Order: sequence, then structure tokens, then C-alpha cells
Amino acid sequence: MASQNDLPAAAEEGFKDAAAYDIHRPNYPHEAVEKFLQNLKIAGQDEVNVVEIASGTGKFTEVLAARPERYSVKAVEPHGPMREKLAQKDLQGVEVLDGKADKMPVDDEWGDVCVAAQAFHWFATPEALKEIHRVLRPGAVLGMIWNVDDYNKPQTWSATTKWEQELNDYILRFDDGLPRFRHQKWQEVFEQQPPANPIQAIRDTFADHLPRFSLPLGDDRVKWTMWLSEEALWARINTLSQIAVLKGEERETAIKTFKGILQGDDVTRNEKGEIEVHGVTYFAWTDRI
Repeated sequence: MASQNDLPAAAEEGFKDAAAYDIHRPNYPHEAVEKFLQNLKIAGQDEVNVVEIASGTGKFTEVLAARPERYSVKAVEPHGPMREKLAQKDLQGVEVLDGKADKMPVDDEWGDVCVAAQAFHWFATPEALKEIHRVLRPGAVLGMIWNVDDYNKPQTWSATTKWEQELNDYILRFDDGLPRFRHQKWQEVFEQQPPANPIQAIRDTFADHLPRFSLPLGDDRVKWTMWLSEEALWARINTLSQIAVLKGEERETAIKTFKGILQGDDVTRNEKGEIEVHGVTYFAWTDRI
């Protein structure tokens, strides 16, 4: 995300209810967190400095703060209400800072790792990569992680059920041109780095065009399933900024469509009437050169 002053209107409006975001956005599965931190080379490592960009309300910050390694975390968040919600949690070892991906109040080479949870797609720019490179020590790792519900997945991914695919197709209609994980454009900022051949490296040294992060990116995913009431599922969908901004007749139509899709013959409900919802936690990582 950009700073709150230049956030896209849909993002600023859609994320203004920080409390709802904090309650209804999914937590990160233990298995995914362990695999992610292992690939960041900090699982089981003490005295690690972590820079977290776009920490939001602290869904992943809480995971870091609860770790037995006792990480030192600088949690950088530009959105005022979200940052305030995170600060209220008073997490151990966490310093909450006002900043954005391309301008962080963090010293040069302070970080042993940089994490962006549910956010990197908002600021996948050369300017942000340059700033992330600045705050990380050589050999440090940049890690990116997302919880991806089947109903909000990239179009090229397969959904577990017909109803989740139908809901995914419907949500995709609300594309507002803003960057989303499901667009799968965020990788391009790494691929657009100059090639690291010796002759070009000499030339680029003088032009500050050297590649900053290693390729290819490492990546992995962990599948998960959870049970949500119809009301909880709608509340969760409503934390998507492009859905949260819907008003009047457009919102009524969205709710009606949502309820209609849940009448599908492959919707699984438990004895409480809760709906079986599927998704994956996807994560990627790259070394700072």
C-alpha cells in the first residue's frame, strides 16, 4: 500500500474498518508459517531483526511476536486506522512505525529479513525494491505470503468446488484496475531487473541498475479448509476492498448473488450449518544480493 495520503480511494475506503478486517481476515496456518520462516532462514534463530512492510492490523505481526525466537520487529504501516489497531495490541518486540514500502523509517542494512504479508502486490515497484534492498543486510531474505481463498484466487488456479469458482468469477467482475494478488503481476518487478552478467554489471554499477534480488523466486503453498457461517463468510468477503466500497443497489445485488451461489448443490455444510471454505497459503522468497 502507498501512504494513506496517496492510497487509491478503493483501498482507503475499503480498509477503513480496521476492526472488521482484523476479525474476519483469516489467520495463517501453522504449517505454512513454519515452512515460510524456514525458507526465510529465521526459524529457530534468535536475535533476528525483521522488517515487516504494510503490517496492516497485525495479522502476521502477531505470529512473529508469539514466536519463541523473540524476534525484533519493525512493523511499517501507512494506513492510519490499521496502524492504530496494530499499536493497540502492544505486541512484544514490535515497534509500530508510520511509513511505506518505498520510504521506511529503518536504518540501512538493519534487517535480517523483510516480510510482506497479504500486501506485496500493492507496492511491487522498482522504488519499493530499492528501499527494501537498502534496509536489508547482504544475504538477507525478502519473503511474501498471502492467504488466498478459492473465491478470490487467480483466474488460472483451479477452485476446489463449483460454487467457489462461481463466486470467484463474480468477484472478478469488480476489477477496478488496482493491483491484486490474483492478477499475478507482482512477480514482474523481479523479472524486470537487469540481467546479472559481468559486462552489464560493470556498466550498471555506475547507473545504479544492478539486480537487487535473486531469481528465480522460491515459492510454495499449503492448502487449508475451514468452516464459516454464511454471515461470517459474507463478512470475510466484505473485507475485500473492491467489495467493501459497494453501495446501495449494487451492494444489494452482490448480497443477493452471494446468497444464490450458496444454494449450489456442491456447498458442504456441517451440523451447525457452517460452510466448508477452501483456500491456500501461498508464499515466495528471494535473497537480497
